[in-house]
Amino acid sequence: MKGKYHLSPLEIRWQRFFRELKHSRFGLKVLQRMPQRIRDNMPYEAIPLWIASVLTGLVSVFYEKLFEWFEKGGEAIFHHNPYLIFVSAPVFMLLGWFLVDKYDKNSGGSGIPQLMAAVEIAGTRRARAVNILLSIKTIVIKISSSCLILLGGGAIGREGPTLQISGSIFHTVYRFIPDGWAKVSHKIMIITGGASGLAAAFNTPLGGIVYVVEELTKSHIGKFRTAVFSAVIISGMSAQLFLGSYLYLGYPKLNPMPLTGIVWVILLSVISGYAGALFSKILLYINKLRKQVNKRSHQILVVLLLSLSFATLVFFAGTFTMGTGKPLINRILFEPGELPWYMFPARFFGSVLTFSVGGAGGIFATSLSSGASLGHFLVNFLNITGSYHNLLVLVCMIGFLTGVTRSPFTAAILVLEMTDRHSAIFYFLLAGTVSNLAAGQLMSGSFYEIQKESFLRKIRSIRIPK
Repeated sequence: MKGKYHLSPLEIRWQRFFRELKHSRFGLKVLQRMPQRIRDNMPYEAIPLWIASVLTGLVSVFYEKLFEWFEKGGEAIFHHNPYLIFVSAPVFMLLGWFLVDKYDKNSGGSGIPQLMAAVEIAGTRRARAVNILLSIKTIVIKISSSCLILLGGGAIGREGPTLQISGSIFHTVYRFIPDGWAKVSHKIMIITGGASGLAAAFNTPLGGIVYVVEELTKSHIGKFRTAVFSAVIISGMSAQLFLGSYLYLGYPKLNPMPLTGIVWVILLSVISGYAGALFSKILLYINKLRKQVNKRSHQILVVLLLSLSFATLVFFAGTFTMGTGKPLINRILFEPGELPWYMFPARFFGSVLTFSVGGAGGIFATSLSSGASLGHFLVNFLNITGSYHNLLVLVCMIGFLTGVTRSPFTAAILVLEMTDRHSAIFYFLLAGTVSNLAAGQLMSGSFYEIQKESFLRKIRSIRIPK
């Protein structure tokens, strides 16, 4: 196991290249032409951060385009012949699970718990074990597995995986920094990767910053604020260079709500927050059962059973059950009319079944779509005035996501930036706070925190060479 944690021959060659470049004829000529004032004030610590931020923005764009193509591919298979879902779902989900199970078990699932675990062990004597959670191999397996599951129609998101991918990029760049080069701490590098990944995935720079403060670290923000702010800006601008400036959910129309309407905000926040916590509890329970299945043949049977159950759900509920759920959110917010009553349970259990397969894929975006479908159902079921429909749908999106992540302010700021509805900021913050309290009645910690502890236990069981 000892060699597993040392630099690879390729990394050693890169380090030597960067070290020798400074003393080469080209490097000396550049230094001679550079004014002394610039040389003295060159922010050497920031250069690796800038490089990693640009790479994160570019990879995020590439991943988003791939995600979009494979999601449309899965829908095209279903539209060609709905019965094909009973073939495509088990085949592609099994392949997605196999990639993770065979080549990198730590690239499975959302990726956020792995990033949180990496942050916790960075800078400690177990820092070398970060390579187990964040690496180039992780990026390749993460992207490949999630795209295969999407082709099978899976209800997953790319936002959680993007955070693990961005963390892997920042960690890899950190390992390439040659000896003697001024650099930020390993922990700050990984934290910054998480922030820039979330900002690039949703085009929400404030959301990335708030998530770092609220979830990824308990350190004082003064220790890493410059690194995080600059990385979020650079990665976001790199992504916008190709995608343009856009809002994830557009500009839904929101009507002012009277003071008495706060009762509805509180009620729907409680329901959606509890539903998000229930979603997490079900995922953890299925994961616990799956760990008791040891034989490879039995694991394959479980994957086939879950994927066929998902295929049956899609066959009867339609394509809104598939993919990230973003088209469903847009339909609810921008197109008037009722949806079938079963849309929320279809999205809810579609995400449960897909995630439980064990491949790569996130639950950030799918939590938002589950919350939107729940909000639409509750507004119609409770016969609430239609003019408040969109506001209460957004409230339920925040509530459900908060129930899963237990990060109320991140959820509120994300939805705020996705919709540019600043007039509703206080309703959003109220929804996050109330839903977090409601979720706490069912679960003491977040889904990500519990999963993080599982990864940390695994790492602590590994003998790390001194």
